[in-house]
Amino acid sequence: MVGMNHSQQRMPYTTAFPDALGTGIIIRSAQPISPSMKQDLQAFINEYDATLSRFRSDSLVGHMAAADRGGSFDFPDWALPLFHLYDALHTASRGAIDPCVGEDLTRLGYGADMTFTVEPDARGHTGSIHGRPTWRNDVERHGTTLVTQRAVHLDFGACGKGYLVDLLARRLRENFGGTGSIGGIGSLRNEWLIDAGGDMAINGFDAAQPVSIGMEDPDDTSKAIGIAHMSHGSFCASAPSRRHWGAAYELHHLLNAIDGLPAQGVAATWVAVSTSDEIDGSPATGARPGTAPNTAPDTTPDNTTPDNTTPDNTTEAVRTAALANRPGVPTGTPTDTAADATFTAFPTAAADGLATALFVTEPDRLAQYFTFSCALLTPDRRAMMDSGFPGRFFTA
Repeated sequence: MVGMNHSQQRMPYTTAFPDALGTGIIIRSAQPISPSMKQDLQAFINEYDATLSRFRSDSLVGHMAAADRGGSFDFPDWALPLFHLYDALHTASRGAIDPCVGEDLTRLGYGADMTFTVEPDARGHTGSIHGRPTWRNDVERHGTTLVTQRAVHLDFGACGKGYLVDLLARRLRENFGGTGSIGGIGSLRNEWLIDAGGDMAINGFDAAQPVSIGMEDPDDTSKAIGIAHMSHGSFCASAPSRRHWGAAYELHHLLNAIDGLPAQGVAATWVAVSTSDEIDGSPATGARPGTAPNTAPDTTPDNTTPDNTTPDNTTEAVRTAALANRPGVPTGTPTDTAADATFTAFPTAAADGLATALFVTEPDRLAQYFTFSCALLTPDRRAMMDSGFPGRFFTA
């Protein structure tokens, strides 16, 4: 949720795409989006969905799932950075993040038919440990062409919304220009925010007047348990609270691709990736090695917190490292070239993927491959945050 009083004044124009990716996308901007520009954005959203949606039998991903003997599938050029990012996440998570997890989601009931009924033999077939196809071994990639030998059910949900946000952001920059004044028109600023169901790209705000973002309580989505502030960059959150079935979040969409089962050790994650004002992206900044971790508890009085929310009395430290100092990463891994450039140029996709990866991979492991700052909440309400995170939890 975004603090809207001040933001509405600075970004009075709202453009909505209510059906985009099932969650809808809202763009708030300081300048109006023309009808022709909105039409262009909607056309690309439609193309994106027709290519990557696993809920459509006529999508390219749907054709791959129906190809029992496999085949060769040509994706658009814009898909290449997404594939690079999944290469990096697959490596960083030791295979726990894998787009081939779509088959597991279907077996658990979250398929195109939305039955939310687990197949009787699901536990004996889910995950790479039971022979389910994997991104590394069963999908041969030649640029944007994917070659398979059997049916492969891809799900790009870990990064997909964030990646679409980044691609839409590029189109906004092309139409609005960079940050600062627009077309030399006085003091008008190119401020905009794209919100795709909690995956956000924020552009052009003065650091002294950032956007305020409420950190949703996974146990009660009407409440916030913290607040973050960002002026330029990407902010993504992930939790099972909005997509789950069965009792007590037993089944949800955040799976460990190794065993194909819902992750249970984390309740919610938040990831921030700050970028410079350059139009084409720049190295993201996160907590740097040697930065003193913020281990002190927040002492905000209870009567000043929304709804008197009390996740825990202390916030533990999570350390994330700089991208340029990734100890233990073998030379020649995908992260050394293409994925680094992808992370730089597509920060919302990276933040989206990392928010998911934190459910199945420890933060320090991910920090060897990516630069980011993060906060986590465990099922027993233990709050953790690294020193570079641009926000805080509300505590007693």
